Amino acid sequence: MTTLPAGFSVTSPDGSRARIGLGLAALGRPGYLNLGHHADLGGDRSVEAMRRRAHDVLDAAYEEGVRHFDAARSYGRAEEFLGGWLASRRPGDVVVSSKWGYVYTAGWQVDADPPEVKHHDLATLRRQLGETRELLGDWLSLYQIHSATPESGVLEDDAVLAELAGLRRDGVAVGVTVSGTSQAETIGRALDLGLFDAVQATWNLHERAAGDALARAHAAGLRVYVKEALANGRLAGREPVPALEAAAAEAGATPDALALAAVLARPWADVVLSGAASADTLRSNLAATGVAWSDRLEERLAPLREDSAAYWSHRSGLRWN
Repeated sequence: MTTLPAGFSVTSPDGSRARIGLGLAALGRPGYLNLGHHADLGGDRSVEAMRRRAHDVLDAAYEEGVRHFDAARSYGRAEEFLGGWLASRRPGDVVVSSKWGYVYTAGWQVDADPPEVKHHDLATLRRQLGETRELLGDWLSLYQIHSATPESGVLEDDAVLAELAGLRRDGVAVGVTVSGTSQAETIGRALDLGLFDAVQATWNLHERAAGDALARAHAAGLRVYVKEALANGRLAGREPVPALEAAAAEAGATPDALALAAVLARPWADVVLSGAASADTLRSNLAATGVAWSDRLEERLAPLREDSAAYWSHRSGLRWN
């Protein structure tokens, strides 16, 4: 059983809402692959406008009971925006996580190709950790490998693993995030290493392949973060999903709230990340904590499950907007 470092557990006025975290992927840069991202941000995508928007959403999140905030070096200026908010608001009892391993290459452009490039080497870890610490300081509670895969070889790199072990001894929890069809395999390798305090993976009503591996991680004492619970907007009412829409209407909920409630119903899901880019969207997401999941809903929405390879192929075809 992993012993979580100090500062890795939080409470909030509404305990159920402490299980929903805010991911800043859509708040730290003007382009992202969430459906409708262009409409969420409006016409002004200047750095200062994005900073104000990020702070507004962060304020709303904290006021509503959210206590987990997740960024990454590749999320444009997300760490900068989050660090400025933390310094000015000085919120109590929060868990701040970030990630290393991707370099943001979009230069604040929406249509840059590629917008980010993966680098899982020791030099990148050291450089990006220094950058993260400069922006987030002592607020940093959890530092994660960004999108580890078997192909990147990062979980076989002894120098990188030793560096992460040293960071952990210094009191910062370490984690691994995964993506793609190899999620379960990568989680299994992470568990074998016995190094990690947390794992972050994609699980939603369309893509459920990592569920058993996440259950094993939770049982082993790792904190399980779920990302892309709304499938980049596909389960948020931004593309037609008639079965989800009908079930949500009967439950008196919005599609996004019902889809998030499905993830919150997993006993292994410790923190479910909202990727909201506006305070209104965030509040709609948070309504998931008031939705009662049931065996009937489980059965009714089971057909939404997609083949994992098909899901990730579809995701790779989403345009940054």
